[in-house]
Amino acid sequence: MAGQRIGVRVVLALLGAITGVVMMFTGKPGWGLLLAVGALMLGAVGFFLPASPPVSGGVIRIFAIGIAILGIGLSVLG
Repeated sequence: MAGQRIGVRVVLALLGAITGVVMMFTGKPGWGLLLAVGALMLGAVGFFLPASPPVSGGVIRIFAIGIAILGIGLSVLG
């Protein structure tokens, strides 16, 4: 039996959310907002679509969505 792997959408959502927050703090809130919205969409798609059994990452999806919402809020305020 093969081990579980993390889905590509989950990794992209997490990286996009973290990069969006970093871009906001480096003085580019427009890019931060764009990346955070993209990460939120990827996280939502990964969360709501049924995952195949060998693909894991449910907790990572929730973290990615939370970080993306934080990034959107910070970008709007910035």
